[in-house]
Amino acid sequence: MSTAYVLDPSARELKPVPRTRGARIAVLIGAEDGAPNFAKRLFVLEPDARIPAHRHPDIEHEQVMLKGEMTLGLDDETIVAKAGQVMFIPAQCVHWYHNHTDSPCEFLCTVPITEDYSTEWLEEPPEGAYLP
Repeated sequence: MSTAYVLDPSARELKPVPRTRGARIAVLIGAEDGAPNFAKRLFVLEPDARIPAHRHPDIEHEQVMLKGEMTLGLDDETIVAKAGQVMFIPAQCVHWYHNHTDSPCEFLCTVPITEDYSTEWLEEPPEGAYLP
């Protein structure tokens, strides 16, 4: 059985997201914390940050914009997501992110915890991307 807790998100380290430029992630709640079903992640995109187009065969994403705004590609549609809005990205949906503003933006992302979290990248990493 998992232990309940309350955590200040600043207690979790933001790390660069591989294959991206200017995007960082912190796992706020995950399997390592005893969560059996879902992971909650915080993404911070610096100005002009870019996460290239990709999709996940079996993973849906449920996201909440916390701060700022960004351009979000969803299959053949491009939208501007703003603080306070929520996004649903079903499995197989091609998606990409670009912070087109001069200020950082932040969003929460909830995904199921699975043994095989696979990503199919459809674009090359942007120039200046973090490549581990």
